[in-house]
Amino acid sequence: MDIKETINKKFKERFGEEGTLFASAGRINLIGEHTDYNGGFVFPGAIDKVIMAEIRPNGTDKVRVFSIDINDYAEFGLNEEDAPEQSWARYIFGVCREIIKRGGSVKGFDAVFAGNVPLGAGLSSSAALESCFAFALNDLFNGNAIDKFELARIGQSTEHNYCGVNCGIMDQFASVFGKKDHLMRLDCRSMEYEYFPFHPEGHKLVLVDSVVKHELADSPYNKRRASCERVAKRLGVETLRDATLEMLNAAKSDITAEDYLRAKFVIEEKQRVLDVCDALVAGDYETVGARMYETHHGLSKDYEVSCEELDFLNDIARECGVTGSRIMGGGFGGCTINLVKDELYDHFIAEAKARFNERYGHEPKIYDVIISDGARRVEK
Repeated sequence: MDIKETINKKFKERFGEEGTLFASAGRINLIGEHTDYNGGFVFPGAIDKVIMAEIRPNGTDKVRVFSIDINDYAEFGLNEEDAPEQSWARYIFGVCREIIKRGGSVKGFDAVFAGNVPLGAGLSSSAALESCFAFALNDLFNGNAIDKFELARIGQSTEHNYCGVNCGIMDQFASVFGKKDHLMRLDCRSMEYEYFPFHPEGHKLVLVDSVVKHELADSPYNKRRASCERVAKRLGVETLRDATLEMLNAAKSDITAEDYLRAKFVIEEKQRVLDVCDALVAGDYETVGARMYETHHGLSKDYEVSCEELDFLNDIARECGVTGSRIMGGGFGGCTINLVKDELYDHFIAEAKARFNERYGHEPKIYDVIISDGARRVEK
């Protein structure tokens, strides 16, 4: 039974009639890491792993939701004081509240949802959940009057105000704006975006999840952000988006060695994103792959957010002739994203599983991904 049938069956069991199906996607980021808070570019795409929900207005002021994956039920009102206790339900409650705060309409509804976005692999399952419900409630109660950017911001505000996560906009943006066979270059300063074709014929895009997460005591993200801000101030620019390597090298004697390396990565990463855009337009996947390897090297050696396990997976990819490979996400664990020629795929996966298991005592998880559409209504 596929996810659609499972949801539909459960919805009928719990609520009687049928509702409308909606879905939104998890995401990958091909290149452009730690650039969002430096005013730079990110380059995400929605993937073929989704959160799907069947929803129907119920004529009351109560929301009744069942999560198939967690096998849990929540019921709550739509006022601020009605927040549910379950953490998963707070994502849905937060979306309702953020729409209402913006002057939109939300009334009581019944919903059943499930997903196949792997949890903990850095594919933004929470953004997919928020975007799915934001898109659905815009459709059902607001005649799709809320624009797509605002739907992404509703998801982001939900994280900030109801889930305690101070995230950027990329995950929600990718989940809402995703388009089959296209990646999106998002300018994190102006919020302008552009679609680029992604047809890696003869290649697969595969995530290798180390299933490792190193907890670090000294808030490494905040430290790196502070490094970038110090260098930007010294160079007289608002963010490192406006800095060049020439400017950085001219001021090298006034900057600590650590801050220099952090800024060097961010400035070089900005250019790598632009190089990948040009390469995709030209259908040049060898250059795309080369820039992915360069990003991994920079994240490992200059930004220092990799870890032994991810460097090991990157080395295996290189030895197996994989076109491109890099750490994906914030770092210190999680996945590598790999662009692999079809004929090398089986050998690479077998090698990665066997060698990683031999060294670390468990196999990595493998997720093939296809670049797909974002938030949408689903036909039954």
